[in-house]
Amino acid sequence: MKLSSLKPAEGSVKVRKRVGRGQGSGLGGTSARGHKGAQSRSGYSRKRGFEGGQMPLQRRVPKFGFKNHNRVEYKAINLDTLQALADAIGTKVITFETLYTNGLVSKSDLVKILSRGSVTSALEVTVKGFSGAAKTAIEAAGGKAIVG
Repeated sequence: MKLSSLKPAEGSVKVRKRVGRGQGSGLGGTSARGHKGAQSRSGYSRKRGFEGGQMPLQRRVPKFGFKNHNRVEYKAINLDTLQALADAIGTKVITFETLYTNGLVSKSDLVKILSRGSVTSALEVTVKGFSGAAKTAIEAAGGKAIVG
């Protein structure tokens, strides 16, 4: 193989359509755009979802349900995750900063502790929210569940 023998793959290179070069070319006059209408004009751009004047899909399909714009979204952390974190870093006090520095939550998250798993050591946990079962499980192990 030599550099002089290299050529593109079969069918990958096509001849460009040269429009507006006279009637004899077959692409003169309207330059393959047809007569009148939005697509024949310069500067035309179609809106996303436009279906040629037909009622678009997003307007044909019925809407349902309700989305509460004031909903408060919490990042869920379970008890087994808390226990694993406490064992890994050897601490009894877990705060939002502890969770953030260990990569479990991001800076803007609101954290809520849920009750999957169990806590074996007495942990002092300070976050924005607890489920009822999680709070009782932490306090049953001798710890504190502080909302803060």
